[in-house]
Amino acid sequence: MTVPENHTAALLRRGKGRPGEARTSGRRRPRRASGARHTRRRDLRAARSARPTRTRNRTRTHRPLALRGARRLLPYRKRLHRRALQLPTTTPPLSPLPRVALPSTTTAWLRRALWTVALTLTGGVAREGRLPRGGCVVVANHSSHADTAALLAALDARHAPLIGAAADYWFATPWRRRICRHLAAGFPVRRTGGGLDDLLDMAGALRAGRAVVLFPEGTRGRDGAVGDFRRGALLLARHAGVPVVPVGLAGTDRLLPKHGRLRSTLVRVRIGAPLYGTVDPATARDAVQDLADRASAGVLPDSRLRRRTAAFAASRRCLPVAFAWAFAEALSWPLMPELFLAVACVAAPRAGLRLSSAALAGSLAGGLLALQLAASGAHLPAPLTTDRMRAEVSRQLADEGASAVRHQPWDGIPFKVYAAQAGRAQVPAADWLVAATRARGTRTLTVGLAFAALGAAARPWRRRYPLYLALLGSGFTVGLALIVHGWS
Repeated sequence: MTVPENHTAALLRRGKGRPGEARTSGRRRPRRASGARHTRRRDLRAARSARPTRTRNRTRTHRPLALRGARRLLPYRKRLHRRALQLPTTTPPLSPLPRVALPSTTTAWLRRALWTVALTLTGGVAREGRLPRGGCVVVANHSSHADTAALLAALDARHAPLIGAAADYWFATPWRRRICRHLAAGFPVRRTGGGLDDLLDMAGALRAGRAVVLFPEGTRGRDGAVGDFRRGALLLARHAGVPVVPVGLAGTDRLLPKHGRLRSTLVRVRIGAPLYGTVDPATARDAVQDLADRASAGVLPDSRLRRRTAAFAASRRCLPVAFAWAFAEALSWPLMPELFLAVACVAAPRAGLRLSSAALAGSLAGGLLALQLAASGAHLPAPLTTDRMRAEVSRQLADEGASAVRHQPWDGIPFKVYAAQAGRAQVPAADWLVAATRARGTRTLTVGLAFAALGAAARPWRRRYPLYLALLGSGFTVGLALIVHGWS
């Protein structure tokens, strides 16, 4: 049977040709997606079929032709992410707790305490004068990075001073920016253009009663002379309607020289009278120069007794004296070595550590000798002690052994009583030495360093050293009498 030629051509066009023959014409079948794309399309079809259909009152919104195929252009993951963000949540997300900032005055007090302690450890800081009430612009000479620390330690914290700092140096790196803002209350001032705008932005802080500290020289000097002043600080004061307060600094160039190392020296800050009205740069510079010269020439009043005591405490002859005092107290001397440290370390704070170490060595050596003498049957005189003290120490040694010496700083019983009773109780010398070193060392070193810190902090009032000795002697006498009476 023969098939017409026109019928064969029609079958080939429909794709029903013989096996092995290529399909050259006709309608192409849709190519089936494979792999991940086929899985995604199948998931989308399943999600669409699972949606509830609404037929009643359905209004279809017609999208523009240019936007009808825009959804298909988005990747599959982005579409799912956008759909997930639109899902309703049962509980609203928790908002972060607001950060509670400390008031500016509280932060200023903390900064002042920090820099006062730091400068006290490096020689001390002396201040003369006070800032006026209300906001003011403080102008000072600039010769060291320590100028900022001196001003923060000397100016009133109720003004919450702000320090103008070079933006190209202190705000160039993140760690310098943090140090300047948090430890020095600094704000950036550009030196290459736009600095006046930075200064005028602080007018609101001035009207609120704060003090803005600026160094009109713009950079640190080397020879100690005050350089020419720029007009930015004076324009800021006139714009805000506040006075200009000149301040002279002395000693900061020796404490921390430019490109130098930290040294120990006294820093002096002299606050002048406020300048009201329109102030020109020459007038402000002359006022700061005069204050700086007077601060450099000023000498703190001192006591002759303190100077002599400090000279002896700082010499090498004082170390044997400290050792002998503590050694004798561990045997029979009634005055404890802490009294000697209270006299010497306040007069010469720098000698506090070595004097405390010498007193500790003498106390341990004397205590060990007292233990050996008591163990051999010798009885040394022990003034200002009672039988009740000895009975209490014997009970503690029977219960705790050599570690009973740790009660000595708190119960008021002298160290020599513990050493003698330990010898009579046949406490091993090695155990006694270890326990006494731990207990006695902590007390002696702590007391010595505490009196040294007191002497450094009280440096501006060292002319009152005789009054301090009188109060110390009276307090020690009253305390010793109360302790002896309590153990009688």
